[in-house]
Amino acid sequence: MSARAGKVVCDLTVSLDGYAAGPGQSEERPFGDDGGDGSGATLHAWMFEDADENRAETDLLGSARAFVMGRNMFGPVRGPWDRPWNGWWGDEPPFHAPVFVLTHHAREPQPMAGGTTFHFVTDGIGAALERARAAAGDGDVAVAGGATTVNQYLAAGLIEELRLHVVPLTLGAGPRLFDGVPPLELAQVASRPARRVTHLTYEVLG
Repeated sequence: MSARAGKVVCDLTVSLDGYAAGPGQSEERPFGDDGGDGSGATLHAWMFEDADENRAETDLLGSARAFVMGRNMFGPVRGPWDRPWNGWWGDEPPFHAPVFVLTHHAREPQPMAGGTTFHFVTDGIGAALERARAAAGDGDVAVAGGATTVNQYLAAGLIEELRLHVVPLTLGAGPRLFDGVPPLELAQVASRPARRVTHLTYEVLG
């Protein structure tokens, strides 16, 4: 990698047994059978119900200058873009930066309120990352998820810092972090327990 100030990072909330969502994901239940209503409120309660306690971590989540995500994280539409869909987040997504969405089907960029523009990348994870790096300049690029996309970037050795937010519940099935990823060497950089979550930061050594 060329010398630069920014890093390729990943923030991911997972259950104690490593799942980023439960089984049975759908448009109505984007996080599947997650022990709640499938909205992600169970896994991500630490972000919203304990916002003050976890302010440092949520501020860091939003500090990237560009993002990469898989199509499943962007939404439930599959195949060609045959109906309108601009993400799960309403008219003003929380990214406030360029977001590069991995897909097999071309689509024009989608600008949204608040500075987010979704760009749709059809030529793989490397191309998406290069475009995100160019957009981020000397800032960080965040691989936002879901778990399948994170695993692809980990397997390719492209993530430099992995920030896990581990919630004390088990899901038993679903998309799981590290599935299909060769053994990695990680160095723990930081850890902090909170009421609903433990925050762990690792440098990915290879």
